[in-house]
Amino acid sequence: MSLAERDKKHLWHPLTQHKTHPDHLPMVRAKGALLFDEHDKSYIDGIASWYTCMYGHSNPEITERVKAQLDVLDQVVFSGFTHPPAVELSEKLIGILPGSMEKIFFSDNGSTAVDVAIKMSLQYFFNKNEKRNRIIALDNAFHGDTFGAMSVSGLSVYNGPFEEHLLRVDRIAVPEAGNIESVKARFQSLLDSGEIAAFIYEPLVQGAAAMHMFESEYLEELLSMARSHGVLTIADEVMTGFGKTGKMFASEYMNCQPDIICLSKSLTAGIAPMALTCCTRAVFEGFFDEQIVKGFFHGHTYSANPLACTAAIAGIDLLQSKGIQDGILRINRRHSEFEAHIAAHPKVNSTRVLGVIFALDLKTKTDRYGALRDKLYHFFMENGVFLRPLGNTIYILPPFVISDAELDKIYEVIERSLELV
Repeated sequence: MSLAERDKKHLWHPLTQHKTHPDHLPMVRAKGALLFDEHDKSYIDGIASWYTCMYGHSNPEITERVKAQLDVLDQVVFSGFTHPPAVELSEKLIGILPGSMEKIFFSDNGSTAVDVAIKMSLQYFFNKNEKRNRIIALDNAFHGDTFGAMSVSGLSVYNGPFEEHLLRVDRIAVPEAGNIESVKARFQSLLDSGEIAAFIYEPLVQGAAAMHMFESEYLEELLSMARSHGVLTIADEVMTGFGKTGKMFASEYMNCQPDIICLSKSLTAGIAPMALTCCTRAVFEGFFDEQIVKGFFHGHTYSANPLACTAAIAGIDLLQSKGIQDGILRINRRHSEFEAHIAAHPKVNSTRVLGVIFALDLKTKTDRYGALRDKLYHFFMENGVFLRPLGNTIYILPPFVISDAELDKIYEVIERSLELV
């Protein structure tokens, strides 16, 4: 029995309707920007496996350090204990985080990082005996699949069956040039209620909302308003963090920095699941008390796993290297050149580039997981390129180590795919 057939017996895949999409292609190895299936056919990983393997697959500068750590300390409880990789990671991370971050709290993935941030925000005011139990989020946001993260997300394709069970969240439109005054008025009215604990946002790029991009100046106006009302601000940098927008973190495009930052995905370079919720000392001090009940009683069994911490340390070292920084600039330049070439195509409605992110919207409308999306996906795979269109949006978010030849192939296959539209 083939690997694909064995898969069908027991496995339930994410974001999949198995009745209409029963088949899953076995991948058996990966190197650099390439994935290899069981027949040794290669595919260029144009989205870095959901924005995780940004330094390339099986990067020896990371894997060798993780292998060495495996012989020393594999796992230990993080409640009551600490260990060198966790301490070193905290020091390195605080050195590059924007704003006044001083504390980091470990969890397992992007959704849990957001859940932790939400719980921190709500308990922060509970500990102060202030009744603030509402959160503001942006329309069409996506922050994850656990219940707290779903509550602040706005894509009903993911949340529909659970709407009545979610937290109380007020939504505002994404602030842009054409609506900023009305958005500010709505935001102000919510702030005036005195019941808002936090404002959560994806800085500059809403990933699951088809890589929707918006200007920093308008978001900064909202952040300043929130700060003036004592509302905690939460930057979900799970997707945007670690160099993808051209800066270490998307928050660096603004002067007003968040109180809390959520991190995951490329944090561990695709080696292991791990997430961080980082906060300022002021937030931490809201829990620092003689009363045990004012502590933050949230924990995950694999919090601060030494192997994941070691991968994250190696990733940060690489991110700061000249080679990776040059790669980010090179990819951004190549994306901009492709944008100039493809933008006028009669099948293309709009394009955008930020850092290593490129997105193209087709003039044809389609459902998020509709027939055209599936047709494009299969065309890309048949031609050795792994991309996952979001409805009528085709996007690229490649590893920083992708070659020019590999980028050329992605661009060429995308251009040919427009003949299918």
